[in-house]
Amino acid sequence: MIALPPSAPPGVITADGVAADVVCFVTPEQYLALVEAFKLDGFEMCSDVCAVDYLEHFDRPLPEGVAPTRFEVVVNLLSLSKRQRARIRVQAGNDEPEVDSLFEFYRGAEAMEREAFDLMGVLFRGHPDLTRILMPEEWEGHPLRKDYSAGRVPVQFKETPGPR
Repeated sequence: MIALPPSAPPGVITADGVAADVVCFVTPEQYLALVEAFKLDGFEMCSDVCAVDYLEHFDRPLPEGVAPTRFEVVVNLLSLSKRQRARIRVQAGNDEPEVDSLFEFYRGAEAMEREAFDLMGVLFRGHPDLTRILMPEEWEGHPLRKDYSAGRVPVQFKETPGPR
């Protein structure tokens, strides 16, 4: 496991990661400060920003001191020069999930945050253009949420063509 950057905010909970050198569990208040600390420590790439809906899994294993919420935002940062990967997990809330945008530190996070907003409904404060990216603008709801009713759009299957 790698050490946290020297400028990391106090109180960050860490754990050994699977496919990551370190996994950090932060509060929404610590989130941007920790991302900035990793950026200053040479983590030059944000490879992924996604949201998870734990609607039926509030009892998931989390380190002591982390209060689970329904939605979680997971960020993967890479340091290509150090050959290290860090994962940051922040609890985003229950009914109205919201965290700060990483756009200030990683411009490439813009599209990933829009996808998480579009499909899961997570609001990213400070995002320059938080609009739908995959679904039509008039679409109601967020289709990857666990409580989104399935089958709103009928799927039409074609007959399987015969041999040629």
